[in-house]
Amino acid sequence: MLATIEKSEHNFKATFERHYNHSVDEVWAMLTDNDKLSTWFQELKVDDLRKGGRLLFDMGDGNFEEMIITDFSSHSVLEYTWGDDHVRFELSPETAGCKLLLNETITTLTDHTPKDLAGWHVCLDVIGVLLDGKKVENREALWKPLYEKYIQAIKRFTN
Repeated sequence: MLATIEKSEHNFKATFERHYNHSVDEVWAMLTDNDKLSTWFQELKVDDLRKGGRLLFDMGDGNFEEMIITDFSSHSVLEYTWGDDHVRFELSPETAGCKLLLNETITTLTDHTPKDLAGWHVCLDVIGVLLDGKKVENREALWKPLYEKYIQAIKRFTN
């Protein structure tokens, strides 16, 4: 299912919802343990896991962008800056595993926004595949059709 995208007075909010047949502990580790994090988001690294701490995004050219953790509650909330935007993960236990909500607060829609949304969509799907003990062979093949769908999804806000 595509993210739900809404416009508010000052920004946009994209909400992704996933249900995993795995515990909150297992999903939390995928978000915060650098060994597990690198399996689904190679450029991202947790540097200091606490409110006011930071994550680092490897720009691939020897530089790192710092992302400040703005909200943190172990095993339930991880929110950090993403450029001018914010990314917030919320985990809650369910009978058969764990519910994950990813909310991205987007200040301005740009040509890059559908790329980011498709990227988050694939990342969340990949987390589920990896937790199930499987492999993803071609992320690009998953991303391309989603990118086109997210272009269409944000058009209603840009026309």
